[in-house]
Amino acid sequence: MPTSGEKVICGPGENAGIIDIGDNEAIVFKMESHNHPSFIEPYQGAATGVGGIMRDVFTMGARPIANLNSLRFGSPKHPKTKQLLSGVVKGIGDYGNCVGIPTVGGECNFHESYNNNILVNAMCIGLVKKNKIFYSIAKGSGNPIIYVGAKTGRDGIHGATMASAEFDDHSEDSRPQVQVGDPFMEKLLLESCQELMKEDAIIAIQDMGAAGLTSSSFEMASKGSCGVKLFLDKVPCREDKMTPYEMMLSETQERMLMVIKPSKKKSTLRIFKKWGLEAAEIGVITKTGNMEIFFNNSLVGKLPIKPLADSSPEYDRPSEKPFIKFKKENHKNFSIKSALIKIISSPNHSSKKWIYHQYDRSVMCDTYFSSEQSDSAVIRVHNSTKAIAVTCDCNPIYCNSDPKLGAEIGVAESWRNLIASGADPIAITDNLNFGNPEKKEIMYQIKEAIKGIKTACEALNYPVVSGNVSLYNETKNKSIFPTPVIGGVGVIKNISQSKGLRMNEGDKIFIVGNSHGHLELSEFNRICNKNYGSPPPLDLKEEIKNGTFVRNFMKKHNSIVTGCHDISEGGIILALAELAIRNEKGLNIKIPSNVKNSKNWLFGEDQSRYLLIVNNEDIIKKVAKKENIKLQEIATVSGDKFCIIKKFEISVKKLIKYNNIWFENFIEK
Repeated sequence: MPTSGEKVICGPGENAGIIDIGDNEAIVFKMESHNHPSFIEPYQGAATGVGGIMRDVFTMGARPIANLNSLRFGSPKHPKTKQLLSGVVKGIGDYGNCVGIPTVGGECNFHESYNNNILVNAMCIGLVKKNKIFYSIAKGSGNPIIYVGAKTGRDGIHGATMASAEFDDHSEDSRPQVQVGDPFMEKLLLESCQELMKEDAIIAIQDMGAAGLTSSSFEMASKGSCGVKLFLDKVPCREDKMTPYEMMLSETQERMLMVIKPSKKKSTLRIFKKWGLEAAEIGVITKTGNMEIFFNNSLVGKLPIKPLADSSPEYDRPSEKPFIKFKKENHKNFSIKSALIKIISSPNHSSKKWIYHQYDRSVMCDTYFSSEQSDSAVIRVHNSTKAIAVTCDCNPIYCNSDPKLGAEIGVAESWRNLIASGADPIAITDNLNFGNPEKKEIMYQIKEAIKGIKTACEALNYPVVSGNVSLYNETKNKSIFPTPVIGGVGVIKNISQSKGLRMNEGDKIFIVGNSHGHLELSEFNRICNKNYGSPPPLDLKEEIKNGTFVRNFMKKHNSIVTGCHDISEGGIILALAELAIRNEKGLNIKIPSNVKNSKNWLFGEDQSRYLLIVNNEDIIKKVAKKENIKLQEIATVSGDKFCIIKKFEISVKKLIKYNNIWFENFIEK
């Protein structure tokens, strides 16, 4: 994958990726999964997923400024879905709210392939000064190793192993391996680390995530080509008679490991004491290249570091294109009106207010748009006119049919969402969720999805700076759909360029891009029980051309643009309905006279398209013609009815009611 670029400060290999946003400032961001733990214990699994990704970000010196999440649940008819949804959403909300970081966006979808393997992918974005970035490269023989945070317990032992295995009938027995989160401890850890980072004391710092003290100590030493001595009897423990084995593998949350300058040891411990945190010197850096583990003055373990950290086997697994067997179901037929109502009241496209109302989206006072107000969430860079746009995107239906094309579309949609929000797309993080890679068909999905991400990122100049892989998302031989989630980040130089999904009375709405009416694998075909076919084709040159036009037009003609919305799942008609619902305003929609099939044109999911809402139609027509951009006038903002001329009309109030009804009924039943 492309991992470098003009704005990339740090690519994959560290706790998180870093991009330059100018003015000696940088954005640190990453996405990670907590899938298996969240299925076994939804509240704690989701909460600790949020805590872990925040530590990855503030470990590098950044202050977290926003969280997002990408959630996948099974069919709403599955008996566990409601309980899992409720637990996961509450876990995410409680943890982020307590720490005081806004949860500004994400996605939540339902599909039966996730019945026994839900996906909980958490993303965090942080802001740091370029000259205050910290890394995890341990060095300096004789330098002390400091442990800080929660006392070590037996929770989470073998959590990493559990998270990398298939589920079976005994998966519920893994509940003790799910970590327990303490957001108040996380807040203390965050603030104390931020204070210490001003003291020129830290040489290297790493949070204790999967495999706890083992992975953090080995990773730091390996990156610095040094050795480590650990004295486990000095590790703060909250349980009696813990063995060295348990201490090394515990995944107790809210803990950090750092290498400190010897002259700063006392001041470091004093800062942590001030914040009420357990801190102890538990080891020292050596020149040996070995990990030496002592307990009660006895050497209980000695291993070379490099072979374990850097020389793990690389598998070249066989792959084979899977044969996809589509269910034979009785096809249904819908009118345009009934199809629209069916889609906007479906689980995947109904209002997610029940979810995001549990998240504090405005804490820190820099949330300009959350994701229900714009295609991307937009966060102001404090005390400046700059802003950051962030989004999460994936269409597993597309990826299951064609993993390469589906992954390309995921990258392109995130790029499009950032542009529609007024941002210059800079880089992505990814979270690759798949089944068992030992199966040829799953390995094919993995390889093809990676090719797709690579192809799209190279074409769009959109590098991958961090990421995560979650495998073995499979139960009783049934795998999830391939789900390569893309987290995109862009920069807005002047926040006034970000318009969101706004529209005003009298505005004109134009389609930018070509509409061919591709219905295979569309939301329309899904409600008609036509669950087969190929994703819409993607022309990356057209993607660049249309995106560049929209981005430049929004910058140069800022006063003319009222809002912008990308066209994706559900096609033109769903994008227009979303605008009407968000703004509680009517639309008069006119299908162009040269359209032969209205349903195909309205519901087709062709790529590389935008809805651009403007208050001056002459200028946009003139500029589009000059730049040879396909532009079609589609609607006028008017009144309180959603009206497709010569087809149907419905009040916007009714659309809003239909859009709200599914979640209300599902949760209250």
